[in-house]
Amino acid sequence: MSEHPVYSRPYQHLLRPRDAHTQRASSWDRSGGNADFVRIEPGATHTLLEVSGPGCITHLYAALPAPAASEYRDAVLRCYWDGADEPSVAVPLGDFFGISHGRVRAFASAMLAVNDGLGVSHGLNSYFPMPFVQGARITIENRTERVLGGAIGALWYQVDYELYSRAPEDDPLRFHAAFRLERPTIAEGDRVNIALHDGLNLSGEGNFVALDTRGEGSLVGIHLEIENHHGPEWYGEGDDYVFIDDEPYPPRLHGTGHEEAFGAGACVSREFVGPYSGYHLVESEEYDGCVGMYRWYLADPVQFSTALRWTIEHGHANNFANTYAAVAYWYQNPTVGVAIGSRDELALELDDEHDRAFALVSEVMLAARAQREEGGPDNFFAAGRAARPYSSGDWAGAVAAMTEFRERHGL
Repeated sequence: MSEHPVYSRPYQHLLRPRDAHTQRASSWDRSGGNADFVRIEPGATHTLLEVSGPGCITHLYAALPAPAASEYRDAVLRCYWDGADEPSVAVPLGDFFGISHGRVRAFASAMLAVNDGLGVSHGLNSYFPMPFVQGARITIENRTERVLGGAIGALWYQVDYELYSRAPEDDPLRFHAAFRLERPTIAEGDRVNIALHDGLNLSGEGNFVALDTRGEGSLVGIHLEIENHHGPEWYGEGDDYVFIDDEPYPPRLHGTGHEEAFGAGACVSREFVGPYSGYHLVESEEYDGCVGMYRWYLADPVQFSTALRWTIEHGHANNFANTYAAVAYWYQNPTVGVAIGSRDELALELDDEHDRAFALVSEVMLAARAQREEGGPDNFFAAGRAARPYSSGDWAGAVAAMTEFRERHGL
């Protein structure tokens, strides 16, 4: 007898009872109060989850109240599966959740979402399933000199997961994520840092490499970040070259440019987001400054049997010297340990205008909180909303907004 058609509906797993126990680890206030956050001191590592047995992470959530842009790069998320000593996920917190260059853009996609909150606070969400058989451990390391979470100093988090009474009969592929940074890429050829159309690249050897791994599995996502130091020149003529199972050039997956690799039309000049692809950060219509883009290979995962190397040209024939960074998300067995560079190696390049903006945002928000606690007007939430330009990367706008707010409210 054939299966009833109701079980061929989308999300049919919701229609059957399952031998799964829904669980959550979170920063809820154990005293019963409302201080539902943790403080991670400078240099400290906080364990979000440590659990034994078979299960699967279903949702990760984190939020910081008023962080410096640099904190999204300086805090590191790590995930360890099945008692491993080395993490299979080691990525800066913001970059893992799709925050490019520390500039926040609210967006919703199939696997990641960044949701608005109090101006300078955002909810970070991941929906990648992360299975384990013997256990799981998830941590966040604070590599800054202050309590994580800006002047307020707090982290809210939730880890939703399932536990199972028995392990799967076949060993599921484990989730991995890794961060890579090249600053700057090496410009090749005689005509550098211009939009080039007639150069040759017949090997891919000088491409930026987002992932180079060995094992069996599937690539499911790339979050690519570029800082174009040579605007108004269009930087994105570079093709993606995806080498599967040590195949020679040309790879079976050879793209036609950055736009196509991330689902856009020619020469992207405005932000857009979608369920599977997006250019969620575009600082300038003239192509200079910071950009961020993502592509989820969910309907079309990139399968590999022995190895995978995901690369992309930086300019056609690699003729641009720009900052390139990427998070690769993939599943594979056997698990591999993922390394991450030092804080200094990965640090965002922020100028004096940023430092002035962050200092002013922190000063005004702390003054507003003190004014409220002393029985005066409650301007704390309004101060957070006024600071919104800061989180988006508009340092000058943040300085102007906070200066005006401070003067208007006598802070």
